[in-house]
Amino acid sequence: MNVYDLYQPGLSRALCEPDNAIDCMTKPTIFMAGDVFMEEVRTSLPYRLQMLSLDIKHPSDMGVMCTEDHLIVVDTIRGIHQPVVESDDIPISEHDFFLSILRANPSLRDTRSYLASFGPRPHPRTPVTPLDISLPAPSPAVQLPQQTIPALEHPKPSPILASILNPVIRRTALVKVQGPFTDVQLESITRGLVYLEKLGLVSVIVVEHDELHRGEQDDRSSIIEETMRVATSLEKHGSRARPVVGAIVRLGPKPTDDESSHAIPPPESHTISSDLIPIRSALRAGEIPVIAPFALDSFCRSIRIDANDVVAGLARGMVEAAAEDQSKRGDERDDACEDVDLTPLRLMIINREGGVPSYARNGYPHLLINLDSEYSHINDTFHPPWHHSNPTALSNLALARTCLAYMPPSSSAVMVSHRSPSSLIANLITNKPAVSSSLPHALLQGNRKLTPNTPTLLRRGLPIQVIRNFTDIDRAKLNVLLEHSFRRTLDQNAFYTRLEKTLDYIILAGDYAGVAIVTKEECPGLDAPITYLDKFAVLPSHQGDGTVDFLWVALHDESYGLGLPFSANPNGGKGGKGEGQDLVWRSRADNPINKWYFERSTGHFRMGSWVLFWCDAEKRLEIAKGRRGSSGLSHIEDWEDGRLAKWAEVVFKIPGTWKK
Repeated sequence: MNVYDLYQPGLSRALCEPDNAIDCMTKPTIFMAGDVFMEEVRTSLPYRLQMLSLDIKHPSDMGVMCTEDHLIVVDTIRGIHQPVVESDDIPISEHDFFLSILRANPSLRDTRSYLASFGPRPHPRTPVTPLDISLPAPSPAVQLPQQTIPALEHPKPSPILASILNPVIRRTALVKVQGPFTDVQLESITRGLVYLEKLGLVSVIVVEHDELHRGEQDDRSSIIEETMRVATSLEKHGSRARPVVGAIVRLGPKPTDDESSHAIPPPESHTISSDLIPIRSALRAGEIPVIAPFALDSFCRSIRIDANDVVAGLARGMVEAAAEDQSKRGDERDDACEDVDLTPLRLMIINREGGVPSYARNGYPHLLINLDSEYSHINDTFHPPWHHSNPTALSNLALARTCLAYMPPSSSAVMVSHRSPSSLIANLITNKPAVSSSLPHALLQGNRKLTPNTPTLLRRGLPIQVIRNFTDIDRAKLNVLLEHSFRRTLDQNAFYTRLEKTLDYIILAGDYAGVAIVTKEECPGLDAPITYLDKFAVLPSHQGDGTVDFLWVALHDESYGLGLPFSANPNGGKGGKGEGQDLVWRSRADNPINKWYFERSTGHFRMGSWVLFWCDAEKRLEIAKGRRGSSGLSHIEDWEDGRLAKWAEVVFKIPGTWKK
């Protein structure tokens, strides 16, 4: 793959002097600026991802990122007879780096979130008073002998490369590299970690080797050798690494810890401020610390312990150290400070197994896990064969739960196989799973992105509960949630009067961070009332952190997914037992959320300024699918005939709940 940076002045020259302007392997034909771009795909970072086809001897499709001044062409297909020519300006690794960014496909919200973490902070401008300085008359020019100084030619990255590869803010990630890995596998992993460093996320790596058991002969020297191997591989890809083979953590919980006061047991190791000096020193020097899993015991001996205990102790210690640093510096953040923020932004567990297997996906990994509400359920439903195929899945799940309890709420953990290192970049930029977990089950089963190597994203999450009694609703909190989410004023009298008569249930995420309000609407001509989604809202502060997906999955389990085995989730509802009901709702035609609804609904139709959506009961669909498949016919079922008109007649007459 080859990357060509066509700086705008160079592109202009290319239109006039194609033989001299562009130094690239495949010479494009002359084209006018208006003919370059074809259909826009979507916004990506501060660039637009578009497709470009050039009429060359060996045709290829080009991925293009463009800004106001630059055009970067990524050649994704090389002709069979085309000679291999490497660019002198850009290392080979950066080719894959750009493609990994393109594949991440972030939304505008993802881009803003990334820039908020790694972009420059605005500083107030100090007004400058112009000074009236009278300059003396220039003295006669003195003729100096001309000297010819040979210019030193160094490869200079283009401005666009410099802007991407030199983020203003550097953050840290805790990374557990859980081997053993072959040289090729390790290079794939370290290349991904170097990419993250270029985007501003510096890894603090803890090395583990599952086949080097503690207590065996030479296990200490072997794990040190593995640590050096990881550091060497990082430096091979252009990064700077520092092996840390001394003990960083201390064995045992903190002396001040009281296990009875913690909902989650504290780590089996801890740190004090001075223990983190080797990590601080490495980060200040622009190096990636690579840590061997050693700890000091009560006799101050350095012993090997489980890498999970080292990672958990570091997660807590780094968060506490960062808070101490912040208190010393004051509330204002200084971007010019050379220190890297020690607060871990991500926890990454890289192994040979991949994510946590899910019974709902036939053993394929979970896409997104809400640790607060799903942790116990995943342990209880973990199939015995998975203890052999994924022997460390549950211990890594417990590690993520412990670490995220100390890390900021916006942090996340990812469990990923060494076969998909590029997903680390997607996780950094979007902080989302590879595929949304709230998509219909049928779409997930046929999605090519869902493989045994698909990473699992884990979040601290929020508790999910179902309320069925109107009197249990906290009206004050619900008012705040709805009005902040919709940015409108609720007509409380009209809303609660209607809700008291029609309420079926309310699904809550956390302490009114998100809500799904479901009502029963009587419909003449139908045997049962319509299950109507009256409100679906998430606080703006929780949009983008997985709460929307957690809430929709719970809604699926209580309504149209009820009765299926994978709907037996612990959300305080029916536990998957019962018969599913069609879910119906309406939305304004100009609602920007409709795209999200289109992807999750069974169908929709428009009526004026409204769109009616519905999700068919999945258990009934499975039965109908089997019957249709055996008969080879596609036809309208009896329960489908005329229902849309009946739904529309009821739904579009439901009064609004907002003040005008």
